[in-house]
Amino acid sequence: MTGPLLLGVRHHGPGSARAVRAALDAAVPPAVLIEGPPEGDALLALAADEQMRPPVALLAHAVDDPGRAAFWPLAEFSPEWVAIRWALERGVPVRFIDLPAAHSLALAAAEEAAAEEAAEEEAAAAGLPAAEAPGLPAGAGPRRDRAPGGADAGAADPEWDAVPGPGAPGSESAGALPVAGRAPAGADLGAADPEWDAVPRGATHGTGPRAGHGPVTAAEPADGPPAGGGEPGPPDERGLRIDPIAVLAGTAGYDDPERWWEDVVEHRGTGDDSGDPRAAFLALGEAMAALRETYGHGGHERDLAREAHMRLQLRAARREFGDSVAVVCGAWHLPALEERTTVAADKALLKGLPKVKTEMTWVPWTYRRLGRHSGYGAGIDSPGWYGHLFGAPDRPIERWMTKVAGLLRDEDRLVSSAHVIEAVRLAETLAAMRGRPLAGLTETTDAVRAVMCEGSDVPLDLVRDRLIVGDVLGEVPDAAPAVPLQRDLTRLQRGLRLKPEALERELELDLRKETDAAKSRLLHRLRLLSIGWGEPVTGRGSTGTFRESWRLRWEPELFVKVAEAGVWGTTVLSAATAKAESNAVSTTALADVTALAEQCLLAELPDALPVVMRALADRAALDADVGHLAQALPALARSLRYGDVRSTDTAALGEVAAGLAERICVGLPPACTGLDADGAAEMRGHLDGVHTAIGLLPKAPELSGRWGSVLHRLAVRDTVPGVIRGRAARLLLDDGRLEEDEAARLMGLALSVGTPPAEAAAWIEGFVGGASGGGMLLVHDERLLSLVDAWLTGVPADAFTDVLPLLRRTFSAYEPGVRRTLGELVRRGPASAAGSAHAESTAPGFGAGLDGPRADAVLPVLHLLLGTGVPGPGVPGTDVPGIDDNDLVGMAR
Repeated sequence: MTGPLLLGVRHHGPGSARAVRAALDAAVPPAVLIEGPPEGDALLALAADEQMRPPVALLAHAVDDPGRAAFWPLAEFSPEWVAIRWALERGVPVRFIDLPAAHSLALAAAEEAAAEEAAEEEAAAAGLPAAEAPGLPAGAGPRRDRAPGGADAGAADPEWDAVPGPGAPGSESAGALPVAGRAPAGADLGAADPEWDAVPRGATHGTGPRAGHGPVTAAEPADGPPAGGGEPGPPDERGLRIDPIAVLAGTAGYDDPERWWEDVVEHRGTGDDSGDPRAAFLALGEAMAALRETYGHGGHERDLAREAHMRLQLRAARREFGDSVAVVCGAWHLPALEERTTVAADKALLKGLPKVKTEMTWVPWTYRRLGRHSGYGAGIDSPGWYGHLFGAPDRPIERWMTKVAGLLRDEDRLVSSAHVIEAVRLAETLAAMRGRPLAGLTETTDAVRAVMCEGSDVPLDLVRDRLIVGDVLGEVPDAAPAVPLQRDLTRLQRGLRLKPEALERELELDLRKETDAAKSRLLHRLRLLSIGWGEPVTGRGSTGTFRESWRLRWEPELFVKVAEAGVWGTTVLSAATAKAESNAVSTTALADVTALAEQCLLAELPDALPVVMRALADRAALDADVGHLAQALPALARSLRYGDVRSTDTAALGEVAAGLAERICVGLPPACTGLDADGAAEMRGHLDGVHTAIGLLPKAPELSGRWGSVLHRLAVRDTVPGVIRGRAARLLLDDGRLEEDEAARLMGLALSVGTPPAEAAAWIEGFVGGASGGGMLLVHDERLLSLVDAWLTGVPADAFTDVLPLLRRTFSAYEPGVRRTLGELVRRGPASAAGSAHAESTAPGFGAGLDGPRADAVLPVLHLLLGTGVPGPGVPGTDVPGIDDNDLVGMAR
């Protein structure tokens, strides 16, 4: 062999991976060079560690801005990973030769800043706000920071980005190549990009207008082309990239680039008929050379600098190890590596590139984040399927159908061995009918749908989620570099047996148990640090303060969040404390400070709480807006309850809360006058929140009487909007502070002829509106229902249209059974004795009142059913000692 062994691949492709391994076994090169950031050379030895389990990714981030980061994902079936493991197993030197991450991150930042500046200029010229600039995501506006969870996917990082084909069957190799740069809005994610574009932080969500380019890569020459194929033209003025695979597939008469790649590469073994493992690479190299001659860089301008750096590294390796070194890179780059250029010319392309100081480590990755649906430009549609193809020693279709059958059986679906056999036969028949060498994912999916799922896509969606995509989460060894905060988090996760998992799961915690309480503290501290591993949810069980429910899911981007949070401290506790103290100083809104106090109690941050309390007292003393005070009080009341659960001293918090409550009582009545409809609706919400909060405060008995007086004043003051007056009356009635006759009188006044229909409708909404039990109040008190009915029938026709939306909103919140009962009552008409204690029949067939003897007759049967004994001969249920009829309605003795 003369010259270096150039192996052009598609990233994340099992076919390419097998071919690379066969070629390396045959050539046994003295060194292996791989497309990737050179900063990762020091970490390559960890790939041989027993604890290293793909999928994993190289993570690079700027030292002074950890949020500016990029990932280079690798799966077990990635050609680059196979080459790394081959070299380490044989003691052969292995190096990365792509453009350093220090330049990649700096270039991405410069491009992002330039794009935002151009968008702002365009918006200014058009007279639009910057947030509406065409070049920015909707609602985004200019931004200099990029958060991993939703950052601009376009912050292209010239690294490992590959685009596998559109989920084509068996497109095992469809894959990944890094590409830097960004695609404009609407650009095809599959647009082949000859690179292994590093996935920039947040790129995996594809939310940016340039998602699909840049950190996500478009298919490299051998990378996955965009769905749909078609012959691409030269890049346009926006820098759209061509898809080499689509060009080659179109030339061969295929309308699906992925299907062409599978048929000619993935399903053809590792060499040609002569058994030469290099044959496929040579043919692919010739095809790429023809494309590069026609399209040049194909819209990948940053590739010129990347390829110049690769050539320089290749020259250095040949001088050190000889001419027979092996190079594993995206096939699109092969012609550039073979091009004869001078050292001076290559150095000139690299001169003046921006640079930032970076750090790099290995982090676990997930199959889901390898998926193209996540926004990763080099992503693949079926990582689970590719992993199966690469790992199956033989009979891959039979083994796959067995996996599918096992999954469906676990979900209680009737799938037998006969189903498996028939599905395999159908898949092979479909492949033959379609002229394919082997059955691919399309054929197997069609067979599973027809045979095992009985034509339904519902169970098939489960197969796609669990097997075709998969929920595998990789692992990295403890020896991998990590910020101190990450190490402390890992220690806590292991100690609490709270393992990060890619699959979303629910976690129920009982805070009376020390381990569960520790888990709760950890999750709340991470939330305060903006590390969203867990989100609180409403539990299915108890709703008391001793229980919490969480939804957990670990995403690779959280490693970037941990690195960002590392500036606050070296442990989770110290970082959360420092972050809370900083937020307390910088936060100006009273409601935000009270929310922060609640977070500190939930996270159990005793050192931060005094700082937060001082800030809370200062903000509360200076804030004279009753709305702000009312908005802040509920969070304080919740904090006091959580403090009791966690045995935290909340005396100072209770004093602040009581002071807020006193100020609300004084300022609320005047604040409720002169409000428009929107202001009244908002104040009604504050009224509900304050009413609930006062009942939870330590000084509730003292404040309760004061608050009742405030509600009375609101209920009778004509200058207060109807929705607030009605709500105040309802709260008083529910608390037993308002007699039913008085409530009926207030309703009669509110619905009198002299009251404008809109104001009367608002009073009804406040009194019986929403899902707060107002419907049942009308069901059980026909006096109130009669008043509402009489008012409604008397509303003038011209005013009825105006109040109809308000009434519809009021009554539509009732349960269906309540609405049905009210309809029966209205249809029956007013009771014969309006205002009497007992209403007439509420439905045909029911009496006007309770028939005591008939009701007592069922008690013996109930006693027998409940096992409480048989009543004596006297009044049923009262002659048996120890028997309390309250038991029959679920009440404790």
